[in-house]
Amino acid sequence: MPNYYIWTIGCQMNKAESSKIAGYLKRLGYQATDTLHKADMIVLNTCVVRQSAETKVEGMLGYLKGMKNQRPELSIIVTGCFVDSDARALKSFPYVDLFFKPSDYPALLNWADGYTPRSTREICPVPAKAEIEVVAYVPIIQGCNNFCSYCIVPYRRGREKSLPPDEVICEVARLVGIGVKEVTLLGQNVNSYGQDLSVKASLSDLLVALNEINGLHRIRFLTNHPKDMSRKLIKTIASLDKVCRHINLPLQSGDDGILAAMRRGYTSANYRQLVDNIRQDISGVAMSTDVIVGFPNESHKQFEETVGMLEEIKFDTVHVATYSPRSGTSASREHEDNVPAKIKKERLNRIEEVQTNIAANINAALTGKTLEVLVEGKKDGKWFGRTRSNKLVFFDSADNCLGRLVDVTIVKTSAWSLRAKSPQLDNN
Repeated sequence: MPNYYIWTIGCQMNKAESSKIAGYLKRLGYQATDTLHKADMIVLNTCVVRQSAETKVEGMLGYLKGMKNQRPELSIIVTGCFVDSDARALKSFPYVDLFFKPSDYPALLNWADGYTPRSTREICPVPAKAEIEVVAYVPIIQGCNNFCSYCIVPYRRGREKSLPPDEVICEVARLVGIGVKEVTLLGQNVNSYGQDLSVKASLSDLLVALNEINGLHRIRFLTNHPKDMSRKLIKTIASLDKVCRHINLPLQSGDDGILAAMRRGYTSANYRQLVDNIRQDISGVAMSTDVIVGFPNESHKQFEETVGMLEEIKFDTVHVATYSPRSGTSASREHEDNVPAKIKKERLNRIEEVQTNIAANINAALTGKTLEVLVEGKKDGKWFGRTRSNKLVFFDSADNCLGRLVDVTIVKTSAWSLRAKSPQLDNN
């Protein structure tokens, strides 16, 4: 039985797609290995959102070239955003056996199954691991129509294309049937779900339908775009018991001039009003955001506008990155990458310092509180899971807690995680 190894970097969408690839390969008779050098087939699921990610991909491809020279029978397959729409990568890496675009599973199946035309409907994925995951990612919309000036995603994943609601519902029901308790619905712009379908659908309507699935405990979704997050969606979240009170809402910058140059489609005032609406309608909501520092021409004053918004809004989590020019985007064509790397790093460190203090204070207020945790597994001998507000919690217990909803009392906090007492469990 041939062995396969999947190397994945990048976003949650890539992780979800790697899981599906593993399921299809298992159905075809391949067996997973956790060692690169034992694999007969190596699949690279790639990311090029930032230069650092693309450099890692190129480095791995260089390493695999050496392996291929020693083992010509080794199969090398590449997918993800590194695969350009015009297939130029094929010419640069002739030792790669197959390039296929993100989520083009039939291309993989046809190659792996001996070039006999097959479809994903003919070969359904099966769980790739012996132990079923408690949480799962479910892509519901691919691509993006926004074309933010810094972003390569629309050029690599294409325009928005939604899965029909019945397919999403069936997939979630299937996952619940094999032990999944929580799903995260994924899209580069998840708020736009269903608008491209011949029979229009919406994320709000999909959430209502998924909320009715027996055995499903929690629903999350990301990534949201502020300009597309409707009041209807906010009120739907507030009304459904399985939808978690946690929203990721990328800000990217707190300065209107930078937001305009980024082509984000909203102003800082728009964003503030949206946050107010969310907090007004969704009691106890936790919020996270994404920020880019060092965008072309970003002045110190403009950067301070971003810092000021973070201090004002007080997000639970902030994901910060330095601007990385991506060939083909409008920002790379229209603007010089003129903020020095040293300044970018200083600004990133400043935001991380500010956010660490904010998160530490938010989490400290949870000391002594009893919170519901969905247990996802064990790490370093401790059970871990997340609250409905996406707080990571660790605790000790001699019981098998995997997949259980447990109420725990928080005894220690930090900016990144919480520690809880051992819960009293009913094992009947």
